[in-house]
Amino acid sequence: MTLSLFATDIYRAKLGGPAVAALLGDLAATIRQLARDDGAGRRWSAENGYGGYTSYASLDDLAWRDSAVAELQTRLDKHVAVFARQLAFDLKGRKLTCDSLWVNLLKPGAQHTAHIHPGSAVSGTVYIEVPPGASAIRYEDPRLGLMMAAPQVKPGAPPARQRFVSVAPKAGEVLLWESWLRHDVPRNAAKSERLSISFNYR
Repeated sequence: MTLSLFATDIYRAKLGGPAVAALLGDLAATIRQLARDDGAGRRWSAENGYGGYTSYASLDDLAWRDSAVAELQTRLDKHVAVFARQLAFDLKGRKLTCDSLWVNLLKPGAQHTAHIHPGSAVSGTVYIEVPPGASAIRYEDPRLGLMMAAPQVKPGAPPARQRFVSVAPKAGEVLLWESWLRHDVPRNAAKSERLSISFNYR
């Protein structure tokens, strides 16, 4: 008998709600406007090797600034609540709330190196524009550093056995994961920008 323990869940769903296409269009316009106007964000992106633009370190009030982002956050709250129930979190009658939210414009040829999101419970990304050839997001087995002499797994092994698993998102999709899960975005092979909005809940 074999027990399968310590699952690592990735939540994947369509954003949903009314007029999704219009909301995605508004969010794309917001991202591009911020990339033009947010000088502090552009400087941070250049100084930290982010190939494109992110508001990660420059703006912390996007839901207040922009009605489309506020609408997005309302929809994300519902997805995060579903995921928290699936994870069997004991929240003592409370709910997870959005702690931070930032936009990303990843240029062709750029990448985002491996990282985690300390201090949060659930993190995620909603994908706004995903052109052909755009990067997937790649998740790393959280036990990787403890495996010592463990052999590599066969290329055809199921995803639950792989050391790295890539998920290729579509525009209008939401991906959620627990914030301790290490992940990266390999080189963007698309010929145009990949637009997304990332967030943390605690």
